[in-house]
Amino acid sequence: MSDLHQRRVERRVGGRGVDLAANPFRADRDRIVASPFFARLAGVTQVISASGSGLLHNRLTHSLKVAQVARAIAERLNESDGDLLLRLGGCDPDVVEAAALAHDLGHPPFGHLGEQVLDRLARHRFGLPDGFEGNAQSFRIITTTDTRGPAAAGLDLTAAVRAATLKYPWTRLSHPSPHPRHLPDPPRGAAGPPDAGSSKFSAYVNEVDDLVESRAVFDGLVEPWQQTVEASVMDNADDIAYAIHDLEDFHRIGVLQHAPVSAELGQWEDDRAEFARLADVDLASGRRPGQSLELLRRRLHARDSWVVDDDAFAAAVSRVRAELVDDLLSVPFDGSVAAERAFGRFSSGWTARLVAGVHVLPDPPTRSGHVLLGPRQWHEVQVLKFVHRRFVLLRPDLALHQRGQARLLTTLVEALEQWLGDRYEADRLPRRLHDLVELAHAEYARLAKDDPGALVGATGEWPGGSAAVLALARGRAVIDFAASLADSQAAALLDALSGRTGQFWSDALVL
Repeated sequence: MSDLHQRRVERRVGGRGVDLAANPFRADRDRIVASPFFARLAGVTQVISASGSGLLHNRLTHSLKVAQVARAIAERLNESDGDLLLRLGGCDPDVVEAAALAHDLGHPPFGHLGEQVLDRLARHRFGLPDGFEGNAQSFRIITTTDTRGPAAAGLDLTAAVRAATLKYPWTRLSHPSPHPRHLPDPPRGAAGPPDAGSSKFSAYVNEVDDLVESRAVFDGLVEPWQQTVEASVMDNADDIAYAIHDLEDFHRIGVLQHAPVSAELGQWEDDRAEFARLADVDLASGRRPGQSLELLRRRLHARDSWVVDDDAFAAAVSRVRAELVDDLLSVPFDGSVAAERAFGRFSSGWTARLVAGVHVLPDPPTRSGHVLLGPRQWHEVQVLKFVHRRFVLLRPDLALHQRGQARLLTTLVEALEQWLGDRYEADRLPRRLHDLVELAHAEYARLAKDDPGALVGATGEWPGGSAAVLALARGRAVIDFAASLADSQAAALLDALSGRTGQFWSDALVL
């Protein structure tokens, strides 16, 4: 058997339980779609809670669209770069589709806001060395906490699919060694505050064995800190879907307005030479349209000098202004057939354009995977994401809404912790929470025995001992439990724990 053929076999049978179906990658996809963690994504925020807002997208619809785009990219690249892809480990459309469907399973209630809240609580309240991260939580679900696979833990997915979910194939602090955050030019997401480790990572210390096993077949094909080709395809598909579909949503409900977006992009185009002469401090303190876009251009130069180009950036601004601002946003959405067709033209046209720009590099820079957007399309995605951030995410009224959600989630975690610590209620804990404590306790007890250094956080402190192991287990269990809720479930559970609900106790809740 050739080395290449052996690797392809190992990609298929790299799960703990071997599924010898005709196409085990499709079996993986079916297990993911059947998971209750996948179903709950319909109730999890994409940007703001969709309930009653008129928004179409949530984490479930986003995942479906990422899967659609990822498969299109994989099929196209196999036609144009098949031999190179095989040398890098392969790019199976079923693998990238399954990974795309799984990539957001770990997103907690209230989306990225919930992610930030749970990370803060996990590190500072519970002392968990690697805190909380949505990508790592997704990997924990498919390898550990879901129970719908044929084995007792996780979904028992093939090695290739598990590896393809690893956008950031490292832990927060320790694996691999040397850690990628210490590279001269760290991979995207690997850098972070000195006291916190990487800002993005795809595995907790609890799942390092699964990370190593799933990537073993790619040893020597990609660097230890580098995405597999299939993970890189999924990552690009995620960027494309995010850049396009959220803009549609916020135009649909009237949040994304033509006038301010047009002024920002148009003023920068008219006065780009003047903006280029301004000092950073003057740009940051001013409110003139165009200044925020100039700050973006400078950030791209500082962060991604390997690809950024001023002419390509200007061309991207012009294209986004013409096709998003002057075309789609120029007419308020009124629910008509014409308005829906305009959405369809914008979405399908931009998706096709961006997918067509994806290509493969045999030796990419550390800031990129082997699969990446062409320079023109990369700049266009940066400008589209800028519009989303500048005119949606930074709105004060959204900040007000999100502060309430952050308080809700914080209070819920505190209430669950108190319930877990009440020895008089030990026999009446939610069974799921009880099971999560037992699972985490076994994990941390093993780490304390075999690799105690993995339990040391960025501050270099962990007291050791059975009490400390139990504290970590309870903290991880509470975080796992809270992260597994949909937005409405989190709110309903807090109401019940606070005595504010009118729902009768025997009515179904989330326990």
